[in-house]
Amino acid sequence: MTDKQTIRHIYFVGIAGVAMTALAVYCKERGIHVTGSDIDGVFPTRETLKQAGISVQEGFVAEHIKEFVPDLVVFTGAHGGKENVEVKTAHDLHIPVMSHGEALGFFMDGQEQISVAGSHGKTTTSAMIATIYKACGQDPSYAIGCGDIIGVGLPGHFGKGTMFIAEADEYVTDPHHDPKPRFLWQHPDILVVTNIDFDHPDAYASLDAVKEAFVTFQQQQQGKRMTIVNADDPESSVLMQGRNIMTYGFSPRADLQITHVGFGEGRTFFTLMLRGTEVGEFSLKVPGRHNALNATAAAACAFSSGISWDDIKKGLAEFHGTKRRFEKLAEANGITIFDDYAHHPKEIESSLAAARAWFPSRRIITVFQPHTYSRTKALLTDFAKSFTNADMVLLTDIFASARESDTLDITTATLVEKTAKHHADVRYSKNKQETMSLLSRTVKSGDIIILMGAGDIYEWGPDIVSQVKKG
Repeated sequence: MTDKQTIRHIYFVGIAGVAMTALAVYCKERGIHVTGSDIDGVFPTRETLKQAGISVQEGFVAEHIKEFVPDLVVFTGAHGGKENVEVKTAHDLHIPVMSHGEALGFFMDGQEQISVAGSHGKTTTSAMIATIYKACGQDPSYAIGCGDIIGVGLPGHFGKGTMFIAEADEYVTDPHHDPKPRFLWQHPDILVVTNIDFDHPDAYASLDAVKEAFVTFQQQQQGKRMTIVNADDPESSVLMQGRNIMTYGFSPRADLQITHVGFGEGRTFFTLMLRGTEVGEFSLKVPGRHNALNATAAAACAFSSGISWDDIKKGLAEFHGTKRRFEKLAEANGITIFDDYAHHPKEIESSLAAARAWFPSRRIITVFQPHTYSRTKALLTDFAKSFTNADMVLLTDIFASARESDTLDITTATLVEKTAKHHADVRYSKNKQETMSLLSRTVKSGDIIILMGAGDIYEWGPDIVSQVKKG
């Protein structure tokens, strides 16, 4: 078994993925020399890695491992997983190898673990928890899968405190070699579950299979074994058995209940009541009822570990969001452009409802890039109904996952046809060039443009911003 104290150099295969980058930054701050490799391309983490002083090799070749001879190689499930040439070379050289999920659990081991799981909202909720703990001086360690926590800094941190906060992802460890859910490498003292949904049809046969994985995760908690569960999510009720359960939500049955949500210019306000007693009004700089819900989960977590309501209120007020979660890219000529990671129907609905709450009288144009053929096909009907709060919807070609080779006979044309049954203005916009052309003919002062998706649509942002600025 690898000893943390003897590791001097770690090499990350596929380092530019958001989860890999966060763990790499944590390791760098821990004092370990970090290098890695990834494919050529624009990633939302490139600037993050540059700020952290981590060099990235282009492409995957055996010579990288032979040249660096690291003490540990960490790999992502993408780019072939264990079959990646760099991972196989490390095996041949008897260098210890771990998947990202295993490595994250390895570094969390020995600390008080806060794991944030859920099909939607776990990145934002994790970042909110980290912001609260940092704001009250606890200096936790964390690894959160985003390019940046706005106002706080890089997505990974090695802290002096006893806590380690991490996202807990239900996706499989290595798609072609290890079906173990990635979060089962963690053993949380506090487990926060935002919701349970059917989001990975390539990894789970059914929603029941997803729920079973979450129950297994809960059963391997350690220490105080506190579980914080969304009372508004029916599927999460499978986690409400046992003693140390704290529920949150809008439901009057919730232990920590949201009793009011309001919106001001660039602000979301909400009031919390703990088992019948009001604990105060809270303010956020991110939009939407779903973010009030995420913030309440974060508040429940902080309260369960002894942080005062005043400190929780202060921490949430300092949260400015994360990269690619309703991230404001620019404002020019009366047009505001946002970038959002939403790639599931419920996430699209939540983000657009949030935009409508903040901008009730402005025209909202959504450019959505579907991500993965399997998800698009499995959730086609739900996708078609998810754009209610957009005035105009532009649907691009489907962005395939690196792990997909079969189109499953699904195309964006089908999604456009289905969406048109529920929306008055939906258009096919094949790629960046067609999207920019269409926007140039239709966009006007006062419009909101939201780029959405988990593919490479974030790369389109700078060019669209430049076009808007030119007028």
